[in-house]
Amino acid sequence: EGDAFIRSHGFCLPPFAYLSPDELRAAEHGEIKRRNMGWDITDYGAGDFDRMGLFLFTTRNGLNADLGKHSAMLYAEKIMISRQNQLSPMHRHDLKVEDIINRGGGTLVLELFTATPEGEIDRDAQVTVLCDGMERSLPAGGHLKLAPGESVTLFPTTWHAFWGEGSDVLIGEVSTVNDDLTDNIFEMEIGRFYERRRQWLSATLRFRRVVDQYQTTTHTPEALMRLTETYLALGVRGEAEKAAAV
Repeated sequence: EGDAFIRSHGFCLPPFAYLSPDELRAAEHGEIKRRNMGWDITDYGAGDFDRMGLFLFTTRNGLNADLGKHSAMLYAEKIMISRQNQLSPMHRHDLKVEDIINRGGGTLVLELFTATPEGEIDRDAQVTVLCDGMERSLPAGGHLKLAPGESVTLFPTTWHAFWGEGSDVLIGEVSTVNDDLTDNIFEMEIGRFYERRRQWLSATLRFRRVVDQYQTTTHTPEALMRLTETYLALGVRGEAEKAAAV
């Protein structure tokens, strides 16, 4: 189904997209595995793919170890499908710079924030991005809408979430080296980080946003549990009891 949607917009996947698992285990395909190329289908741990998820295929990718070299494969390319109203949650990257391109289908909507100097979400500052080489500025949390053929460049200082509007969207990504294992910083993870450091107010604000924005996903029970803990640590027993009762 995914391959058919991709082909319907004039994009063809490389031959290794159609190899069986046994064929991919062959020694001659070692570089494909080392560079983390190929299929990936994620629900971001939410357990509700239709509401929160992404279908993607990495067609080419460099290696983190080569970053900084003058002559190396320092780029990556992906093709992705975001279903209508299917959310990819708020995140940013520490290293990767990426162009996100609407390759066809519906409208691609991105919710954008700039990062503070500490890498946090700045909920007040204007965010400015490059769209096909032209600067566009939006208020914090503004929605950037890309029609087919339009693109946006995202730097590590840009927090972003995205989804398809109107119908499913075929998305292209051209970027510096891609490392999905270590270079994706998600909002829920930051809440856990603050809680481990006993920064109770920062953790509470983060978990509260997760509960409010992602109410029907499996992130919610954990966020509510952690909200109860952080409210108690702050001495706000009434709010803790409300969180525990949900």
